[in-house]
Amino acid sequence: MNGSPEAPSFAMQLGGTALALVFVLALAWFALRGLKALQQRAAGGAAGDAPQVLRSTGVGPRERLLVVRYRGREYLLGVTAGAISALDSWPAGTEPPGAEPRL
Repeated sequence: MNGSPEAPSFAMQLGGTALALVFVLALAWFALRGLKALQQRAAGGAAGDAPQVLRSTGVGPRERLLVVRYRGREYLLGVTAGAISALDSWPAGTEPPGAEPRL
C-alpha cells in the first residue's frame, strides 16, 4: 500500500527534521550567549577594569617596553619571549618618576 495514511510523507519527515535542527541550533546559540555573559561576570564584568596598553616600544627583535594603565596606576613593563617584568609604576595621570618635563 503506497498511499497509506499511517506513513508520514517525505515532506513531513523533512519538515520535522528541519524544525528539530533549527531548535537545536537556537538552543546552542542561547547557551553560548549565556556562558559568555557568565564568564564576563565572573571575570569582573567591567570593560574599564581591563589593562590598557598606552605605549609600546621595541627594544630588540623579541623584546618590548610597554606602558600599561590598570586600576588607577600606570606600569612600565619589560616583555620578552619568556617573561614579563614590572619595572616601575606610578599613579595614573601623573608623569613617571624621573621623566623630563614636556614643553
